[in-house]
Amino acid sequence: MQSSQIWDPQHECMPREELEQLQLERLQATLNRVCKNVPCYRNKFNDLGIVPEDVSSLSDLAKLPFTTKEDLRLNYPYGMFAVPLREVVRIHSSSGTTGKPTVVGYTRNDLKTWSNLVARIMTAAGVTHDDVVQIAFGYGMFTGGFGMHYGTEAIGAAVIPMSGGNSDKQIMIMQDYKSTALVCTPSYAITLADLLEKQGIDPQTLSLKFGLFGGEPWSEAMRAEIESRLMISATDNYGLSEIIGPGVAGECRYKKGMHISEDAFIAEIIDPETCQVLPPGSVGELVLTTINKEAFPMIRYRTRDITSLDHSACECGRTMVRMKKTMGRSDDMLIIKGVNVFPSQIEEVLIAIEGCEPHYQLIVDRKGALDVLEVCIEVRENIFFDEMKKQRTFLDMVGKRIDSVLGVGVTVKLVEPNSIPRHEGKARRVIDKRVV
Repeated sequence: MQSSQIWDPQHECMPREELEQLQLERLQATLNRVCKNVPCYRNKFNDLGIVPEDVSSLSDLAKLPFTTKEDLRLNYPYGMFAVPLREVVRIHSSSGTTGKPTVVGYTRNDLKTWSNLVARIMTAAGVTHDDVVQIAFGYGMFTGGFGMHYGTEAIGAAVIPMSGGNSDKQIMIMQDYKSTALVCTPSYAITLADLLEKQGIDPQTLSLKFGLFGGEPWSEAMRAEIESRLMISATDNYGLSEIIGPGVAGECRYKKGMHISEDAFIAEIIDPETCQVLPPGSVGELVLTTINKEAFPMIRYRTRDITSLDHSACECGRTMVRMKKTMGRSDDMLIIKGVNVFPSQIEEVLIAIEGCEPHYQLIVDRKGALDVLEVCIEVRENIFFDEMKKQRTFLDMVGKRIDSVLGVGVTVKLVEPNSIPRHEGKARRVIDKRVV
């Protein structure tokens, strides 16, 4: 009988010693398969003089080469597949906004694995077979919609495959179909909360109980805002197409980090500059290795996401390591006057200030030899149209608070409500005008 809070107790609560032995066995099998079937990995290992047999413990993982987005581009479309195309039953890809898309494939077993992993995070968030889950992630080539869809079906809940956008209809369906769980990006949840308010709809009249949000970094302050405005329990989850899609990790009801499914993935934290593995608890770049995927295995994939791992015991009973909310991406991190700046740090400040709306944009530019950062913030009408003296006082207060957190001065600009573009998928927080 399944626990009401744990989908797969056998694996999610496995003793650490058994779990690490399972990881090693699956890692060794994966290394043998990629050496045999993926030329990119065979060449990488040959260049370093490594054979799969050299990996006799989990600590030996550090000997292996990294996989990067560039490797995937160079082997577009199917060069990283470890099975013949006839065994692939599903193909997804990234948006390809920076060139050719990243193409990922799944065997029939991979799809079963994926559904099971998403079922874990749905159950951890509190969703059961009695729920009605409205998925406002895009479907199509993006892995988010389909991944959450099949995981929801696996636990026996009803799925509303609404997809992204059409916010008025999203609200109508929430009301009429009595959706109890919402799946989307956190920034889109705020957009829906704004719309409910605009339409004069009390969130307490809805049936919503849970929100499962992922796809972009978000702060604890934004969680509090979403929970209070939509009257739900909001949990974070994490995934990326190159690894499997959603289902890599998700929060339990204690919300003290996202449990990584370590029977499917091995997680490391590295220094993004030196690429050295960092000690437990350190903040750095998350590196993931898949150990039970058939079609598209990844060895030490550099996610570029900045986080840390918590190995302490969780009250929920799961033994798997927890990753903290991502602070941002190592390749999105801004360096202003020598200081590392993440958008999530600024978001924490803004959401805590009365009168600031949770919609902002960071504009980076270069004046002479110096980089400068302008923070555009939507504020309520009473502040935007306030007399100049009061507005200047408000601006100074916001600037000082940001300065105290970042340790670097920024320019703050107030803009009127609804002037910053809304996004139905991932919010575009940073505009970089610097000429590289």
